[in-house]
Amino acid sequence: MLGLICVDVDGTLVGTGNHVREDVWVALAHARAQGVRIALCSGRPAIGNARTYAERLDPDGWHVFQNGASVVNVGDGRSLSAPFPKDGLALLLDRARHTDRLLEVYTDLEFAVTKPGDLAERHAALLGVPYEARAPRDLPGSVVRTQWVVPRDEETVVTAEAHPGMELHPAGSPVMPEVMFISVTAAGVSKGTAVQRVAAQYGLDMDRVMMVGDGENDVTAMRVVGHPVAMGNADAPAVAASRYRVAHVDDGGLREAVELALSL
Repeated sequence: MLGLICVDVDGTLVGTGNHVREDVWVALAHARAQGVRIALCSGRPAIGNARTYAERLDPDGWHVFQNGASVVNVGDGRSLSAPFPKDGLALLLDRARHTDRLLEVYTDLEFAVTKPGDLAERHAALLGVPYEARAPRDLPGSVVRTQWVVPRDEETVVTAEAHPGMELHPAGSPVMPEVMFISVTAAGVSKGTAVQRVAAQYGLDMDRVMMVGDGENDVTAMRVVGHPVAMGNADAPAVAASRYRVAHVDDGGLREAVELALSL
């Protein structure tokens, strides 16, 4: 039996109605009762719905947020988070002003936006947090990540632009299918590096770890675990990185993955 199951949120835990199937919760709770640790492994911050999901999955455990920039123990508040480069932040804030794009700026537990409006408000609703048009200059604490929120047809333009000293992690959400979330972390920071840190906290070799995901930003984690699983709705890069394939998120694919983990 495996020791750790890492679970993406959008398109893996959460389906098209921003809803988690009850049989998925039951399967995850059963795995935890068998002694398997469950770690959320999301691009979302450690607030709102993602925090609630993490606390339900493993209330005293380590979880990965913000594509690896935040690694937080939701039980005692310890953090292994990586700071965002200051020069990179200044570059992206200047670019956001010149292109009139929405750039979100995050600490472990708070965030700000460069462009208040519909996209920012809808994303706050998706995250399950109150909408607040806070400017980046008013954000207290250490910045760990930024994120471009753009229409899908702008993804290739944004990803082609220079991001020196930074890593890009594009991902979508079935709840906002026309939008791309292009998360930006410090170079060398990813879901893959974060999952390795979580496994180390539990004293587990990577061959006892499963990662279940559907998006391009899940690939770094899928490549470092012994058991990478792609959802039936997964994007091509995640499918290519997988060892196993399960059903669509809306058809209980994550439940299948958990059942597989308990049989290995």
